[in-house]
Amino acid sequence: MITLYTWTTPNGRKVPIMLEELGWPYEVKPVDIGRDEQFSPEFLRVSPNNKIPALVDDEADGGPLSVFESGAILVYLADKSGRFLAPSGPARYKALEWLFWQVGGQGPMLGQLGFFAKRSEEKAPLAIGRFTDEAARLLGVLERRLSEAPFLAGEDYGIADMATYPWTIAAKTFLKDVLAESLASKPSMERWLKAVGDRPAVQRGMAVPKVS
Repeated sequence: MITLYTWTTPNGRKVPIMLEELGWPYEVKPVDIGRDEQFSPEFLRVSPNNKIPALVDDEADGGPLSVFESGAILVYLADKSGRFLAPSGPARYKALEWLFWQVGGQGPMLGQLGFFAKRSEEKAPLAIGRFTDEAARLLGVLERRLSEAPFLAGEDYGIADMATYPWTIAAKTFLKDVLAESLASKPSMERWLKAVGDRPAVQRGMAVPKVS
C-alpha cells in the first residue's frame, strides 16, 4: 500500500493527480500545515524537510521506502509504473527539464508572490514587485513552450504537466488580481489548462485531500 502525506496546496495536489492517473490504491494522511502538523515527529521521519507531499511505499523493491519532494515522488512513481515519463532518451530529459523548471522556478516564485502579495499583513512593495515580475516572466515561458507543443514535454502528457497544472490554476485563482495583466492573452496556456483539467484523474486528484 502507498501512504500519501499531503495537504490542500498546489504542491500537495501533484502526487494525488499522478496516483489517480495510475489508478493505484493509496491511503491519504492529511498534514494540516496551518496547524504545524508538518513538524510532528511522525512526519519528520518521512519528510526530513518538514514539507508536503511525502510518500511511503510499503511494496517498494527492497522493502518500504519513503520519498519526499514532489518532483522526486513523481519520478519515482513514473519509473515504478513505466508511465508518464519516457524510460530513457531525449523525451525523458525534456520532461525532466520542465519538471525541474516547475519545482525550481514556477512553484517557488508563485509561492513567494502569494505570501508577500496576499498572505502577509505587512506589505513589502519591493518584494511584491520582484516576485510579480518573475511570475509574469515564467507565465511567458510557459506560454511560449505550449505554443510549440501540446504538452510540456512534447506530444505526450506526463509528470511535468501534473506538476505545473496545480500552480497554474493557483495563478489564475488565488493570484488572479495580482497577475491579471500577465494572465491575459495566453491562448496556448488556456488550451493546455483545459486539456489537462478535463482529465477525470486530474479532477479527482485536485480534490485530495478531502477536508472539512
